[in-house]
Amino acid sequence: MGANGDMVSGIYKAFARGDVPAVLGTFDPGIVWNEAEGYRFAAGNPYLGPQVILENVFLPLVTQVDGFVVTPSNVIDGGDSVAVEGRYTGTVKATGMRLDAQFVHVYGVRDGKIVRFQQYTDTAQWMRALGD
Repeated sequence: MGANGDMVSGIYKAFARGDVPAVLGTFDPGIVWNEAEGYRFAAGNPYLGPQVILENVFLPLVTQVDGFVVTPSNVIDGGDSVAVEGRYTGTVKATGMRLDAQFVHVYGVRDGKIVRFQQYTDTAQWMRALGD
């Protein structure tokens, strides 16, 4: 795996440790972040900048889902584009429903920073679990 794939893999390791500053440190100040269409957290698409992503994506997720874990299973390093396959797991606090949803994340990398992100996930499962 190349340097970009290694950096993206490191994002998941930092997130698992709860090291959000390390995650945000990989983001370009002008990052463009898109959540999957039809997903509760897509309402602000595109999210622009690390602070906006923290406040409108990361914090709502960890406050609404107990034991929220993002587990990558495969990292595909395409150079300036890196794709990650994996699963989201946790229990939604408001409904008590267990979540075990697959995802694909596609990252755009330039000059050692993440400049864009696109999420694909099982939005139907998320909607059921969140009570949407």
